[in-house]
Amino acid sequence: MSKNNSTHQVAPLLEIMVRLRDKQTGCPWDIQQDFASIAPYTIEEAYEVSDAIDRADYDDLKDELGDLLLQVIFHSQMADEQNLFNFGDVVESICTKMISRHPHVFEESGILSANDVKTNWETIKAQERENKDKFDSALSGVALALPALLRAQKIQKRAARVGFDWSDINGATAKFYEEIDELKNANNTDEQFEEYGDLLFAAVNMARHLSIDAEAALKAGTTKFEKRFMAMEHIAGKEFAGLSLEAKEALWQRAKSEE
Repeated sequence: MSKNNSTHQVAPLLEIMVRLRDKQTGCPWDIQQDFASIAPYTIEEAYEVSDAIDRADYDDLKDELGDLLLQVIFHSQMADEQNLFNFGDVVESICTKMISRHPHVFEESGILSANDVKTNWETIKAQERENKDKFDSALSGVALALPALLRAQKIQKRAARVGFDWSDINGATAKFYEEIDELKNANNTDEQFEEYGDLLFAAVNMARHLSIDAEAALKAGTTKFEKRFMAMEHIAGKEFAGLSLEAKEALWQRAKSEE
């Protein structure tokens, strides 16, 4: 496949989506969709892209990127039908944004290091928010649909950039233990729910101060548990479910030692 022709190959996909959404001859399922109904599929496809990367399965990554691109095309077609914007507008918008946020590439900016680039990127994004007509909080623009741990970390970073943050890990750690005590002292399920949320938020704050990606850390911890649990099942066989907790703990320690 020629790389020179790749920029023209989006046109057939645009045409396919037009036909799928045609009110007379299109697909009944595609026709009845709207932004809200398609949004969960868009999120799911993004996760499947991430999963292919984690597995280093690049054939699968190619396919999953195509599925994700289809989501962009789908939303763009629905917007075009409502005279909101079209796919060309989407491309123009991101091109303008990327040029604006990379003056070190497209202008003489004097930025030399990766840290300078990151700092300048955030400064430009903040300026973009200020230029909007409506009031914009320092926390504006962090998507509600993000995974909860990731969103918490992004919210905390935004707050930290305007000076609302612990000076070091000690303050974040003390807050974590304070939230544990408050959870222990909760009087009912509503209070437990609230205090547990505060505890998780404090845990994310600790991760941020340790420069740990909380979402990635939990994912790794869950994968480790999954691997060890399956190893326990493999060792015990069909008798696993009926074993005592003490026997299962012994299997856990064995599985851990054999990693």
